[in-house]
Amino acid sequence: MAILGPVVAVGAVVWRGPHRLLLVRRRKPPRLGEWSIPGGRAEPGETLAEALVREMEEETGLTVEVAGLIDVVDLIERDVEGALTAHYVLIDFSARWLRGEACAGSDAADCAWFAPADALARVNWEETRRIIRESARQLWQFQL
Repeated sequence: MAILGPVVAVGAVVWRGPHRLLLVRRRKPPRLGEWSIPGGRAEPGETLAEALVREMEEETGLTVEVAGLIDVVDLIERDVEGALTAHYVLIDFSARWLRGEACAGSDAADCAWFAPADALARVNWEETRRIIRESARQLWQFQL
């Protein structure tokens, strides 16, 4: 598989108040089957904020408000021989739930609200746990 270049994607730690955040179980690679924050690819011609709002609606059925940039993360995957199989530049934001009921959409096998500590326990990738902790610190001023 030829990799043409990094794919720009957005993700969000979506909060419903300081005590609940949303996770999705990934239906597609990368990190197939794992719990993560929702997100997806930015499309040509849309801003990152527009991409984030669209992806949240498509993947979770929720309307959200972007609350701020958390960080930018590289997700680079290689096969057993070391050949590059995927490179995503993940631009992660904090977001606040505005309306809607969480339901698994296009790229999600499942989605649910969790207490922050429970969410951290379900997430496998350390970078996602770091992003959740940083979002809690920035948005709610507490340490996880």
